[in-house]
Amino acid sequence: MSLDLDPSPDCPLCPRLVAFREEWRAREPDWFNAPVPVFAPPGGVKDAELLVVGLAPGVRGANRTGRAFTGDYAGDLLYATLKRYGFAKGEFEARPDDTLELAGAAIVNSVRCVPPENKPVGAEINTCRRFLQPVPDAMPRLRVLVTLGRIAHDSAVRALGGKPAAALFSHGGTHQVGRFHVVSSYHCSRYNTNTGRLTESMFRDVFAKARALVDAA
Repeated sequence: MSLDLDPSPDCPLCPRLVAFREEWRAREPDWFNAPVPVFAPPGGVKDAELLVVGLAPGVRGANRTGRAFTGDYAGDLLYATLKRYGFAKGEFEARPDDTLELAGAAIVNSVRCVPPENKPVGAEINTCRRFLQPVPDAMPRLRVLVTLGRIAHDSAVRALGGKPAAALFSHGGTHQVGRFHVVSSYHCSRYNTNTGRLTESMFRDVFAKARALVDAA
């Protein structure tokens, strides 16, 4: 779903990311190769009580498919977990025309364009925050954010008007930032799961906590 909250397909703000995007457009002209929009429930972000904030699109994941966390391993774990706790329904088949739908949740990346080596630099994170800041304000039912990784966590806290030093990132940590609960998790990347830094059980625990906070609100 494309929203006014999203950058234009040819967003010019980050020269390094623009150059990388153009490189992939030349290599794979049939891929999405543009800033990835907010993924929202069928009724739009106004229906979401949970916002998941990721880092950035994967080059062969969302950069290819155009849907957040779709096309690489991170999506397999994320969407299975969202379904387990009632935040998604349908079948996730790692393509944007599958039957998966979000239910009471939305997903956005803190950096919308794919970065080289999956590593955005500070200037890119700060520049792209202009597209993250308006998302919570467009979600009147939003109560809980789940942040995936320290970069996404710190950027989300800043987007909410908070200070990362007052809401330190830790796996499973929960902080009150303004009117929101922010629950942080290690990113659900293949690297983190292969090395054992993040297990499926650890990831489920984060979303069980988010589910409880949403239900309590």
